[in-house]
Parts: sequence; structure tokens; C-alpha cells
Amino acid sequence: MRKLRALWKRMYGSFRAPIVDDEFADELDSHIALHTEEGVRAGLSPVEARRRALIRLGGAEQVRQAYREQRSIPWLEKPLQDVRFGMRMMTRKPAFTAVAVLTLAIGIGASTAIFSAVKPILIDPLPYPHAGRIMMLWEMRKDSAPMDVTFGTFHGFEERSRSFDAMAVMKPWQPAMTETSQFDRPERLQAQRVSANYFRTFGVAPLLGRDFEQADDRFQGPNVAILSDRLWRRHFAADAAIVGKQVRLDDSLYTVIGVMPAEFENVLAPTAEVWAPLQYDPSLPADGREWGHHLRMVGRLKAGVSSSQARDELSGILHTLAQSFARGYNSSGGAPDAMAVNPLERDLTQGVRPALLAILGAVILLLLIACVNVAHLLLARGGQRSSEFAMRAALGADHGRPVGQLLTESLMLAALGGALGLAVALAGVRALVALSPQGLPRASAIHVDGGVFLFAFCITALIAMVACMVQTWQASRCGLNNSMRQTSRHIAGGRQWTRRTLVVTEVSLAVVLLVSAGLLLRSMQRLFAVAPGFDASHLLTMQVEEYGHRFLSDAARVRFYAQALDTVRRIPGVVSAGLTAQLPLSGDYDVYGVEVESEHNLLGGAALRYAVTPGYIETMRIPLRRGRLLNEADVAGAPVAVLINESFARRRFGGKDPIGQHVHAGPDMGHADRPWATIVGVVGNVKQASLAIGDEDAFYISTAQWAWTDEVQSVVVRTRGDALTFAPAVRDAIWSVDRDLPIERIASVENLLAASARERRFVLILFEAFGLAALTLAAIGIYGVVAGSVNERTREISVRAALGATRGDILVLVMRQGMAMSAVGLAIGLCGALAAGRALTSLLFSVTWLDGVTYFGAAALLLGVSVIACLIPARRAASIDPAQALRAE
Repeated sequence: MRKLRALWKRMYGSFRAPIVDDEFADELDSHIALHTEEGVRAGLSPVEARRRALIRLGGAEQVRQAYREQRSIPWLEKPLQDVRFGMRMMTRKPAFTAVAVLTLAIGIGASTAIFSAVKPILIDPLPYPHAGRIMMLWEMRKDSAPMDVTFGTFHGFEERSRSFDAMAVMKPWQPAMTETSQFDRPERLQAQRVSANYFRTFGVAPLLGRDFEQADDRFQGPNVAILSDRLWRRHFAADAAIVGKQVRLDDSLYTVIGVMPAEFENVLAPTAEVWAPLQYDPSLPADGREWGHHLRMVGRLKAGVSSSQARDELSGILHTLAQSFARGYNSSGGAPDAMAVNPLERDLTQGVRPALLAILGAVILLLLIACVNVAHLLLARGGQRSSEFAMRAALGADHGRPVGQLLTESLMLAALGGALGLAVALAGVRALVALSPQGLPRASAIHVDGGVFLFAFCITALIAMVACMVQTWQASRCGLNNSMRQTSRHIAGGRQWTRRTLVVTEVSLAVVLLVSAGLLLRSMQRLFAVAPGFDASHLLTMQVEEYGHRFLSDAARVRFYAQALDTVRRIPGVVSAGLTAQLPLSGDYDVYGVEVESEHNLLGGAALRYAVTPGYIETMRIPLRRGRLLNEADVAGAPVAVLINESFARRRFGGKDPIGQHVHAGPDMGHADRPWATIVGVVGNVKQASLAIGDEDAFYISTAQWAWTDEVQSVVVRTRGDALTFAPAVRDAIWSVDRDLPIERIASVENLLAASARERRFVLILFEAFGLAALTLAAIGIYGVVAGSVNERTREISVRAALGATRGDILVLVMRQGMAMSAVGLAIGLCGALAAGRALTSLLFSVTWLDGVTYFGAAALLLGVSVIACLIPARRAASIDPAQALRAE
């Protein structure tokens, strides 16, 4: 117990050394005063009395040292002294401390945020057992582009394939939940219709209840559903008795048979909260939904089976299916030539992989620039303190002492930078999730990764410690006399060689980022210059999905949509309005086969299908190139009228006039007894999936003449003012017809246009931020070297001025030094930018990676910033008074 008490006192004394030293000094002074007073009373002079008192005590300094050794732990005392000394040095130079800490924070924080975002998407395995065996299966179009599968294809594969343990298909579903809703209207849920083996394919099972069975997924089977953990907790208070109870979805009762675990991550539909069986007709009627390309297919390979083996097997089965179900495939545009079998992980990330890899490369460059900048700052700081180190060594200080103090200061700077960098990383991750393009896979798994943060912190701390070792080595090469003569050209030049090299490195890395950001900016400008094929100004859109037993017949659907559209058109300020089954640049994508009578080709070809009301083309202001538009006479029972776009007319009719030509579309394909539709007009091309994708074939047909009325339709309204201000009025007008229908995706078409390029904009914003940070750090580095050179060459500059050099001569002398570093860095950086530009090719649009305007602009910007960074210390050098400077020497 006594030893523990003594150890505690020693530790207490180590941490409170200044206070304890002061207390002991006061006590020691009182002892010396008492002994001195006794000597004076004994007849000694005060001086002699004090001398004998000190001798009697054994020497004041020796007593203090002995006390320090008794009340502290020597191996702990030195580090604590170094910490206190480091704090004094940092507070003495607040500008240096602030720049170093901010530089570290930017490097650590940005790299941590980006790596934390990229890691779960590109590096971490998917959260399923044996995730590498899960494959996405696609039908391949004639142009080798993948497309969704038909139920007929899935049904045939499920019966015949031997390469998979399980296969499943799914499609989006947006049921309206009633009764349990917390709102005054039904809540629209994100959900999926799936085949029975969906969860087995991923290797997961419900936490409560049971999984789907084949008996659940039969045609006109029972209404059963599985809930997500989120929905279970939000609407049912995590009631374990929910299994077996019924919930109302789309005006029908569904029995809850299970609840998925909270950790289940549904990567194919992250927002889905309900699952129900697909329940398609296995007899595969040739004109039914079973042949629409609208299902996504996934499969789990058997152990030991490769994806290439599975692809060969499926392609062989596909050939058999094409012969057995020719009419069904014809209605969907013809049987595909082959199947694609892609690992799920690769398939999920292939759309964002180029962007994420580009961002990853940018942040690595930024981290390198931050490390170089910190090393440069510390070397400059060490150069300013070289005389201090030499003086301490001349006075007998231990040679290892400055090393320990410099390392302690570096670690303290790194700790402060790391703490602030963690805050930057947390904010950066939130910003990345907010800015990320819609559909970014595994966005819910993005969080600040501790291992990534530790790696970035250790790298920057190591760089800081290496810089300190270089400082100490440089100081040890010079004696006291040379170190005190800091203005010597030889000493200054030798000291600055390393720092100049670091600045050149900074500049070259900054050029790479600037050119990359410039290429992306030019690409975005070209992308938004592409005409979407319609006038997006003053256009409002919202999506309406009917549900319930009152809409079981097409007549009821047609009546509701007609009444809603008529009500919307009567709103003051509404110029025109229309309805469409799919809206351009909204994420909708619906294609059907089209057969041209004159070609005698039953297979036809796929084209975008727009089922629209009369007035939609006029509202969107899609130009009419030939013929007429759809009108009120194009109703059920009348001759079927079809519009085609220019791309369709060019590819299928060449130079012939398509007006009056006959076609079969969608379910009518391959049925000779069905009436032919007549092409009555040709309209301009419209961008559907993206501004960056070329023109696709499309046809327009009146909703009244299409095979069925779509459950989900988008209202498009052209207004006289700001489109979004009309949203409440348009919504209320629709609700005046039926107040129970949820309305989703309310937006201006201009916003949809901007959102369609969100992925490129996301990459551009990050590159612009990184480029700006790199440019700032490079400017700081150039300024630091030039300013340090001016300080170290003050005597030389003064001599030049005294010998007749003008202010302009001195200005040019200093500017030449800084601009020489910028020019060398620029030359090296442009070479690196060529490689970076080529790597960004997949993200560019109508801009080559050798775009001269971008390279010239980046070079001009960097040189301009370099001039400013050099001009400030150059003007200070030109204003040096030679007499005062030489007098100080």
C-alpha cells in the first residue's frame, strides 16, 4: 500500500511539475532564509551567513534536482516537459499551427470520408453467405446491351437449369397501406413482387415467421406478405404477434407470414419494406404480361460451377425456349440471342465504379498534397529554428533532446489535425450521402470507417515525424557559427533544396486535379447543352397510381384519369396538361416489340412505348416533323393511330415516307387477326434514360387504344409561372376526384433534367472541391518557400540594394525563384494530367481527354495563383531598407 501511495505521489508530481516546483522553491527559500538569519545572529555578515546556509543545505540546485527525482518519474517527466514545451511553441506561432492543423485535417478528413464511402461499395463483400456465387442474369439485346428478363425466360430456366441452387425474379411494387397509416391518407410503400425463392437465393431467412413457399407463388394464389424490420417497428411497434395477422395493401387484405431481420440488406431494392409473391400465370399466355421485359433476375450458383459454365447452359436453354414459345417472344420484340451472367457485386457497381475510382484517385492525390505540405511547413519551421538548436547544442544540451521535442511537437500537430480531421470526415460522409446519385448501391452501409481513419492518421503522422528527423539532421550538419549566419547563400540554398522539391511536387499534383476537374466541368457543359427533345421550362409533373377494387376494370381507370386530367386543365394558370405511362429522364423505362407490316418480319424490334393522352405531345412541346398528332378522335374502337419518332423512322423506313405504314406493337405482335395500327405522324427524338445516351426508337399511342390502361401514370402540366408553385393546386385537383390516391414524385421537369446527370455532377463537385483545396495548398507551399527565402536572404538582398539594385530588380529576382518552381511543377503535372484524363474517359461526354482548352485553362489558373503567392513576399523583399538590415546583421 505504501508503494502504491508513493507511486501515486510520483505520478501526481510529474503531471503537476511546474506547480510543485514553485511550492518547493518557496519552501526551500524559507529554509535558506532561516539558516541565514541564524548566521547573522551568530555575528556573520549576511552574505557569509547565506553562503554557509547554502553549504549546509548541500546546494540549492542540487536539492531541487534531488527533490524532482523523488517526487516524479524521470522517464515520464521528459515527455511531459516536451508536451508543455510543444504547446508553448505552437501558441507562439499560431499562424503556422493553424495552417499545419488545417492541412492535416483536410488530408485526413477528406481521405477518410471518401475511402469510407468507397469501401463498402467496391471493396467489402456483400452481406450474404457465399456472396460470390450470387449472379445477376440478363437477356441480351441485338446490340449486346443487357435488358430485364421476361417471366417466360425465368420460368423456363427454373424448370431446366442445373447450374443454380436457386433462382428468382422481382419487380418494383408500390402498394398503398391503409388502416395502419399514421396519416389522413394511405401511405405509399416501396415494395417488391418476388418469386418464391427470392430470399433463399440470397441465403437469408425471416427473423419471425416463415419464408415464401411455392404454393404462395401460384397464379391467383393467397395474399401473403413479408415485412421489413423498419416497417414492423414503425407501424406495428415491433409486435411479435404480427405473424398471422392481416394488413390492407392496395385495398386487399394480406396475411403477414414473416418479418425480415434488421441486418438484412436488400441491395437490389434498398428502400423496399414489403414483399409479396409474383403470382404470374405459368401457362405463359402469348399476349400476357409474362412476356414483358420488366423482371430482374438473380440466381445462386451451385458450388464449383463457374459463371461461364452457367452462361453456356442458359444460352442453350434459351434457344430451346425461343422455339417453344415463339409467339410469346415475338410479342416482346423477339427472343434474345444470349444471356449474361454477372456477379451481383460487379453488376451493382458497374454504373458507379468509374466515378468512385476517379474520386478515389483524386482523394489519394489530395492526401499526398496534404502530406507534402505538412512536411514543407515543418521543414520551413525547422529552418527558422536551426540557430536555436545549434545554441542549445553549444551550451551542452543532449543531442537527442531536440529530436524528442520535435517529434513531440509533430505528434501534437498530428493529434490536433486528426481530431479536426475526424470532424471533417463525419461531415464529409454526411455530405457524400446527401450528394450521392440516386441508386448508389449500399448507400446505407456508408459510415466513417475507423480503420481507414487510423490509416490516414498514421500516414500523415509518419510524414510529420520524418520531416522532423530531416530538420534535426540538417541542424546537426551545421555548427553554431554557420547556423547563426542564416543569411549565407550557401546555407540558405542547401536548406531550401528539399523544400523546393516538395513545392514542385505539390504543384504537379495540383495540376492533375485541376485538369481532371476542368475536363469534367467541360463535359457537364456539353452534356447540358444537349437538347432533351422537349421544352422543360414551366413543366410540372407528378405520378399518380390508382389502387383498390373500384379500379379493377379498365373503364374505371380511364374514367378516373380523364376526370382528373379535365380538372387539372381548368386550374387558372395552367396552359395545357397531359398523361403519359412513362416520363422522360425520370427513371421510367418501358420497351415493347414493334412489327412493321411491310417488312414481313414477325420478330420486329424493341422500341420505347409511350401510352399518352391527346395533348401530351403539345404540353411537352415535342416537335412534329411530319403528319399529325394524336387527337380526341383516337379512342377505343376507332382505327388505331401511332406516332413514331425520327430515330424509328430513319432506322426502319430509311428514306421512305412512314406515314400510312402499318405496325403491330406489344401484345399485338405475331397475331395476324389483330388490327394493324397506322402511323399518322413522326415526332422529334426525346432523351428517355439519359442525356448522354443516343437516340432510341420510340412509338406513341393513345391510352384509350393501348391494350390496357396503365395503373401508374404521370401528369405533365405546363404553367404560366413557376411550375412548382402550382403543385398544391394540381394535387388538390386530382384529390377532388379521388382523395384516397397517394401522389408521388412531385417535381419540375427541369429538376428531373438536372437529376438525370446527378452522377456526373457528383463527381464534378468533388473534383472541384479537391482541385480548389490542392490549388490552395500549392499556393501556401509556394508562398512559404519564397517568404522563407526572403527572410534567409535579407543580407544578400540588402547588399544588392546598397550596390544599386532597384526595387524592380529585386522584385524580378524573387518572382523568378517562385515562378521557376511553378513552371517545373506545371510541366511535370501536365504529364500526369494526361494519364489522369485518359482514366476519366468513361465519365466524359463530347470532350476528349486531350481537350486543349482545359489544359490551357488549368495552366493559366495555376500560374495566376503562383504569381499572387510570389508577389506578396517579393514586394516585401523590394521594400527592405538596406541600412537597417545590415545594421541588424
